[in-house]
Amino acid sequence: MTVTKIKFSPVDIEARKKLTFGAGDTVRVWSKIAEEKVSTKANKKAEKIIKFRLQAFEGIVLARKHGTEAGATFTVRRIASGVGVERIFPLFSPMVEKIEIVKKSRARRSKLYYIRTKAIKDVRRKMRSVTMQEGDESLDSAQDDSSVKESE
Repeated sequence: MTVTKIKFSPVDIEARKKLTFGAGDTVRVWSKIAEEKVSTKANKKAEKIIKFRLQAFEGIVLARKHGTEAGATFTVRRIASGVGVERIFPLFSPMVEKIEIVKKSRARRSKLYYIRTKAIKDVRRKMRSVTMQEGDESLDSAQDDSSVKESE
């Protein structure tokens, strides 16, 4: 009796199951982005051509859910142009080309949702310090102007 393997998914399921990353690790996820191109030729119908390009999304893993079963997902967070962006990726999705582990780190929790509020507090603290510095500079420049007038 011969055993034949039937491929149910274009994803290498065994390789994805062996990925050992968790909350706190930095990963780079290469996902396929569909781009449609409509071409029209003389006296013919418009043809839609769908091309796929790869786009990297690098960030910190906030959570990994449902282990290695079929519906397993993981959440990745990154800061893009000063705004926090989160994406939830299915582990076994054919739209995910590859997952690279950039940096391993040890987290003492399995879900790092508190990082959302921590990031907001850090940004507010930085904004507060920037406004304080700008206010100090305006006072310094006013004092410099008065000293120049006195010397004349």
